Amino acid sequence: MNFFSTTKTLGILGGGQLGKMLLYSTRKWDIKTKVLDPSESAPCRLASDIFVQGDLTDFQTVYDFGKDVDVLTIEIEKVNVEALEKLEQEGVTVYPQPQILKTIQNKCLQKKFYIDNNIPSALFEEFDSINTLKEKVLKGDLSYPFVWKSAEMGYDGYGVSIVRSNKELEDLNPGHCLIEEMVNFKKELSVIVCRRPQGEMVNYPVVESEFHPTANQVEYVLCPARISTKAEKNAVEIALKTAEAYGQIGLLAVELFLVSDDEILVNEVAPRPHNSGHFSIEASYTCQFEQHLRAILDLPLGKTDSKTAGVMVNLVGADGYAGPVNYKNIDQILAIDGVIPHIYGKKETRPFRKMGHVTIINPELSTARKIAEKVKDTLLVISK
Repeated sequence: MNFFSTTKTLGILGGGQLGKMLLYSTRKWDIKTKVLDPSESAPCRLASDIFVQGDLTDFQTVYDFGKDVDVLTIEIEKVNVEALEKLEQEGVTVYPQPQILKTIQNKCLQKKFYIDNNIPSALFEEFDSINTLKEKVLKGDLSYPFVWKSAEMGYDGYGVSIVRSNKELEDLNPGHCLIEEMVNFKKELSVIVCRRPQGEMVNYPVVESEFHPTANQVEYVLCPARISTKAEKNAVEIALKTAEAYGQIGLLAVELFLVSDDEILVNEVAPRPHNSGHFSIEASYTCQFEQHLRAILDLPLGKTDSKTAGVMVNLVGADGYAGPVNYKNIDQILAIDGVIPHIYGKKETRPFRKMGHVTIINPELSTARKIAEKVKDTLLVISK
């Protein structure tokens, strides 16, 4: 299916920052796009050819949106899968495939998938509600600490908590959930894999994520990861095995734990462009967004090697500020060589909301990391 200079349309469910950055590549290739998002001020609104405001989780809205596109993809997992299944049955090409998305949307199904496919992951237990979990704790059959995850709708640190006490247990959401054993990991890693319809796969270098100590959000992503050759090999092998098992078309970001003896555990996956791949816009020969397009449009996959080392800094709303956003001191970071800010176009900030990112490119990773810390300390996301 040739999308270049034709009337064929690519549909995108979700109009946030990932969709906006995907549109960088569709604009470059003159691909007609249609975007659905619930917000009238979504970052994608002015960059897409057609923008539709509507509920991503509503069957009829998603179905009506997708009826007149040729290929349909996502930039967020929280979408109506039943509508995607019907569209696929009626001939619309949908990537990621709806049955795969249905598994990934539910963390309990994800964990069972890893067991069924002999993919190493942390031990877990499923609970139909928080009350069932509380009963097990009260009986003494489960002890603190443990990791609690909401079965559905968790993202960016939301829906995940380390539980160390009865008080913290009381604060959790009431629904379907799982708990995982506390993994004594050395580092959190990620490998982004991309797959074409006929099975060709490529992977980006292993990256390392550094997290905010309390918000459970990524602060920095470093490429390449500072790990041993053995750990790198194991991470890539597990990521490719995971992508092959899912059989998904497009990008699959595989989040990993590095544990003792350079062994690897899969944490979870995301079937779309991912925060851990933003460095690739400046640091890679083919950025993750173009690569996703290549895969879902069945085009030759691009080179994934890095041109230089890169560090990505997430720009999130400063604690204590909410309202119209102000990027304080952005002029100061623009004076630093190799510093490239990306502002997502969200009009309102709030504490820890993702508002943008900054990539630092430098031949030396250690130098890029030092500059990244300076950027984080200098550029403040506050309200006017």
